[in-house]
Amino acid sequence: MTAADVSPPLTSGRRRRLGRRAQWLAGASVTYNVVEAAAALTAGAIAGSVALVGFGLDALVEVSSGLVILWQFRHPMPETRERRALRLIAVSFFALAAYVTIDSARTLLGAGDPAPSPVGIVIAAASLLVMPFLSWAQRRTGRALGSGSVVADSKQTLLCTYLSAVLLTGLLLNALLGWSWADPIAGLVIATVAVKEGLEAWRGDSCVCLPTPVAGGSADPGCAGGESDACGNPASTSARTGHAS
Repeated sequence: MTAADVSPPLTSGRRRRLGRRAQWLAGASVTYNVVEAAAALTAGAIAGSVALVGFGLDALVEVSSGLVILWQFRHPMPETRERRALRLIAVSFFALAAYVTIDSARTLLGAGDPAPSPVGIVIAAASLLVMPFLSWAQRRTGRALGSGSVVADSKQTLLCTYLSAVLLTGLLLNALLGWSWADPIAGLVIATVAVKEGLEAWRGDSCVCLPTPVAGGSADPGCAGGESDACGNPASTSARTGHAS
């Protein structure tokens, strides 16, 4: 854990504020990705670009991840939904990995060469600028709140950043050099990362120690003395999962 991850004590008031921030960030992610999905799917259909269509479907996976966070924090005690939220986010990672793998294989086997797409290049570039900041804000909020699901959602957003870079590179290489094979190769790398992140979320490796408010405005650090982490794991398990980033 770096110095930037060290947060003030998690009092009841701060917990509520962070919960509202997590909902706001999830809402912003859902809104942005709905627009991005519509633009990418339309541009992909026009250009015959499998990569762009895949990127649009990835944005829909991002929407599902954000909706999971909104669902979790609508509950008066969101920590009780932590484990289920992580499992739902893990499933979205696996779905993304499966699609990108199949899509990449089809492209490599000659499913069709996409036409150059200036609109797709703009979409990928915009995502590459927006997503890193959103991921950073989600991760910081999740770690301060002690929420493994919010941290996992930030990883989903970061994965979208990587996929944006892959898409942009593929579209540029296709437009400038005619190298249609570059995008699916990089897509297989992204799929591997998605499987890894999905397994971590499913196992609860995104869980972090959840401080408990106590009298006087201080907080118990959590994950000690038989307490549980943010996913409901006992202290012995939390010691293993509390170092996830």
